[in-house]
Amino acid sequence: MKILLLADEESKYLWDYFEKSKLDGIDLIISCGDLKPAYLSFLATFSKAPILYVHGNHDGVYDRTPPEGCINIEDNIYVYKGVRILGLGGCMNYNDGPHQYTERQMESRIRKLQLKLWRHKGFDILVTHSPARNINDGEDRPHMGFQAFRKLLDKYMPKYFVHGHVHLNYSWNQQREYIYNEHTTVINAFERYILDYEE
Repeated sequence: MKILLLADEESKYLWDYFEKSKLDGIDLIISCGDLKPAYLSFLATFSKAPILYVHGNHDGVYDRTPPEGCINIEDNIYVYKGVRILGLGGCMNYNDGPHQYTERQMESRIRKLQLKLWRHKGFDILVTHSPARNINDGEDRPHMGFQAFRKLLDKYMPKYFVHGHVHLNYSWNQQREYIYNEHTTVINAFERYILDYEE
């Protein structure tokens, strides 16, 4: 299964220089946030693949203008062809803006998912906007990751953890991929990345 991952910056390759053939073979599209709703709506128009998304901290406009033809997976487990996908958007609270959470608030969101997690026997892909604490995150408050995500990874050991928020063109030493605890491949979805998911 080919999954197109998107986050943080609209890809000129897919938008400014779009050709429908560029979406050939894509089975699923996942946005990790901070993308214009018009961009996702545009892709939904030309793609047969479902487009899933979580909110980034700059996605306040989604409340008024959500991306058309796309599926919000916030605080939910979406199953696609047997693959269980858990969505938890937002970032660490740094100025009380939209889709910002304290560590305690994120833990509360996860607690409310316990029944869904039990029913689905865990999940295969964790989709977030923010990274996890000490995994591809920053030391400044806006880019600090959530410890709660590490707890999820430790308990459920998913195949993939996909996030955005920390741009690969920042001056920090960012990695596109990272192996966590030998079980989980962590992927920074900045701009665009194609994941070949082996079922």
